Amino acid sequence: MTVIDFSAFIGRLATASGETILPFFRTSLSIDDKSKTKDFDPVTEADRAAEAVMRRLIKANFPQHGIVGEEFGNEREDADYVWVLDPIDGTKSFIGGFPIWGTLIALLHKGTPVFGMMHQPFIGERFSGDNGSANYKGPSGERRLQVRRCASLSEATTYTTSPLLMNESDRAIFGRIERGARLSRYGGDCYSYCMLAAGHVDLVVETELKSYDIAALIPIVTGAGGVVTTWEGKPAQGGGRIIAAGDARVHEEALRLLNQ
Repeated sequence: MTVIDFSAFIGRLATASGETILPFFRTSLSIDDKSKTKDFDPVTEADRAAEAVMRRLIKANFPQHGIVGEEFGNEREDADYVWVLDPIDGTKSFIGGFPIWGTLIALLHKGTPVFGMMHQPFIGERFSGDNGSANYKGPSGERRLQVRRCASLSEATTYTTSPLLMNESDRAIFGRIERGARLSRYGGDCYSYCMLAAGHVDLVVETELKSYDIAALIPIVTGAGGVVTTWEGKPAQGGGRIIAAGDARVHEEALRLLNQ
């Protein structure tokens, strides 16, 4: 099975999940709270239905593959090929009616993300990558994605979904990045990484991510010429504290600040 074949199948997964999700968007849908703490962690019927659709397709076409999903857990995660699914990354934006969310689909080979897609069905945008290249398809047509050059943090636009999602210690450390950056903005979830790959953002810094939050975005960012690691400079596909940069110089400078 070639990357092109996998790419076509991921497109099928994206279409099926999008068709499942859209009837729920901007409607009066019920919301459950998955959190066992005071932090609100919403999940909707749209999340569950979309992941179920993707799981059925994967099992029908690649029964030997593993699946890691946000809503229904892990199956055969020790397989050579594993699909990592987040049906709605940005559920808080979704329930608020804002279109800053997306379906994340990653394919791992022996633990390494080799293909990823972020699909935003309401806007009709798809960002995809295979580490060697990255592409956009949407209302404005199709094009290759390319990060932009940025010589230093002082020239950078940086994003995080919310510093309130960080623990007190990490929030203080992140403050070093904010004080050094030209512009710091909040929000975006998966969109921040795609805008970095498209050359509109220079740095994304997050904490507490799960594998399904980041695995699909790594091949997109790296395929566009960027870099994604943990705050310790390690591979990021397992989640945790994540930093993504379009320019290696900004990545190196930000890592120094995060590890002072």
